[in-house]
Amino acid sequence: MPGFDDASVPEPAESSASSARARSGRIIFLNGTSSSGKSSIAKELLQVLDGPYFHMPVDAFHAMRSRREVSSDELPHLLRRTWMGFHRAVAGMAAAGNNVVVDHVLSEEWRLLDCLGLLTARDVVLVGVRCSLEELERRERERGDRPMGLAVRQFHQVHAHGLYDIECDTTTASAVDCARQISNFLPRRPVPTAFEQLTVKLRPDLPAAD
Repeated sequence: MPGFDDASVPEPAESSASSARARSGRIIFLNGTSSSGKSSIAKELLQVLDGPYFHMPVDAFHAMRSRREVSSDELPHLLRRTWMGFHRAVAGMAAAGNNVVVDHVLSEEWRLLDCLGLLTARDVVLVGVRCSLEELERRERERGDRPMGLAVRQFHQVHAHGLYDIECDTTTASAVDCARQISNFLPRRPVPTAFEQLTVKLRPDLPAAD
């Protein structure tokens, strides 16, 4: 908030680490290809959801990186470290009691496995953001800031895990409609959540949730 001075806000009486852990925040996890409309949905969600939410896009983390040239050998390792840091930042925000909207691209299996090990599965609302190939290609041509063919390369990978709490399709539905669909779903979200089911299926090495 412009001009907001947090030094003027009194510290809450129950600001201990234990109280923060007790009120872990919700994570609305939007997964879809590049140009599928995740960021647009996230922005609309901030307008319709009750209470404060933080939008944490991975693109913002990539944008923080210095612009120096990186060799082709180094780049995959750098990108992986960026994604890993992003996951841990999301987990840290939620662990401190903040509600978060994340837009993500689960185009590599390790990304989902990493998130399953870091995020509290009961707190994650996994949203599949789908869009037709034809529309994705049209958006890539129109926006001009993504490599042509990126969405096509991701198309069959991002949804390979096959399980969501809720899905929306931006081929014809607007970002506003998708945000309302997600918001209306939250009060009746069933358990176990998609993240809980995926944890049991894909990360049997993790301790069972209480």
